[in-house]
Formats: sequence, structure tokens, C-alpha cells
Amino acid sequence: MEYSQDMKNRLKRLEGQVRGVLRMMEEDQHCKDVVTQLSAVRSGIDRTMGYVVAKNLEACIKEANEEGKNAEEAIQEAVNMIVKSR
Repeated sequence: MEYSQDMKNRLKRLEGQVRGVLRMMEEDQHCKDVVTQLSAVRSGIDRTMGYVVAKNLEACIKEANEEGKNAEEAIQEAVNMIVKSR
């Protein structure tokens, strides 16, 4: 699977958020604010992971259909990736 620029951009934004949280810690920002930002990072990672899995699944289903195969295995693999990551 080729990773799109959109996927890479999502990770670059997350990278910036993580750097921002570290800066907050170095500046001794309030714990509540740091945790709020960490929660936002976690949410962003979850959304990005879902996006990557969905795009991969989309490609696998398309490939299976083109080859006349059942896409059930690709679907199960995608579900397993999502469940395993939690």
C-alpha cells in the first residue's frame, strides 16, 4: 500500500502536537492542560489509525474483487488490526 500525502500530513500534525505537549511540560504548565492536550493527541492517533486501516481495506477489497476473490479475509484482518491496537 502506498501511503498518501494526507496520511503523512496527519502524522506531521500529530508530531507537532506532541512537541507542543513536551514544551508545555518543560514550561511546567498545569497538569489539566497537559492531559487535555495528550487526550487530543491520542484521539488524533486513533483517527489516523482508522483512516490508514480504512484506506488499506479499501485497496484490499478492490484488489480482491479484481482477482475474483472473496474480500472477507481482508475485512477480518482490518478488524483485527483495529481491535489489537486498543
